Amino acid sequence: MWIYEKKLQYPVCIKNPNPKMAQVIVSQLGGPDGELAASLRYLNQRYTMPNAEAKGLLTDIGVSVTILHP
Repeated sequence: MWIYEKKLQYPVCIKNPNPKMAQVIVSQLGGPDGELAASLRYLNQRYTMPNAEAKGLLTDIGVSVTILHP
């Protein structure tokens, strides 16, 4: 059993989007052992979870891995 609080580890405030930096970050996430692949595995596993809390947890982990680990 676990206690899950949905909150970000670090505050996120994007003032000016930078497409070139986004392209660099995405290139760093790629590959079979990269962060993007791990994120997609979490997001795919959520469909087999038996309860809503577990689905929400895997969804949040999959999304935060993609966003927070450039």
